[in-house]
Amino acid sequence: MDEGKRTRLKAAGIDVDGALERFMGSDVLLERFLKKFLEDDNCMALRTALDAGDREGAVTASHNLKGVCGNLSMTELFDLFTRQVQMLREGNEAGAAGLMPAITQSYDLVSQAIRESFE
Repeated sequence: MDEGKRTRLKAAGIDVDGALERFMGSDVLLERFLKKFLEDDNCMALRTALDAGDREGAVTASHNLKGVCGNLSMTELFDLFTRQVQMLREGNEAGAAGLMPAITQSYDLVSQAIRESFE
């Protein structure tokens, strides 16, 4: 991976070195999974579930996103989804919904960096 892509992804909150460790040092494999992240519909499912008051749907979507972000070393998003899942499991839907502006901002930043790097 060239230094420009690496720098852009790091600036967006992706621990590139950590992700590459998980992907056995394969830039190609990491790129493939980062692109798949852009196709994931769990963020829309999360928004829909929160808007509908569907706590179980929100837990499922947020938990799925937490796992994906953890595997891709998206550290800020992983931390936000970890907090959100905990709040949802505790029944704090308002607190979980209150994290959505920060989640959206970080999600958009990561998505933009991936697009700029690989599309």
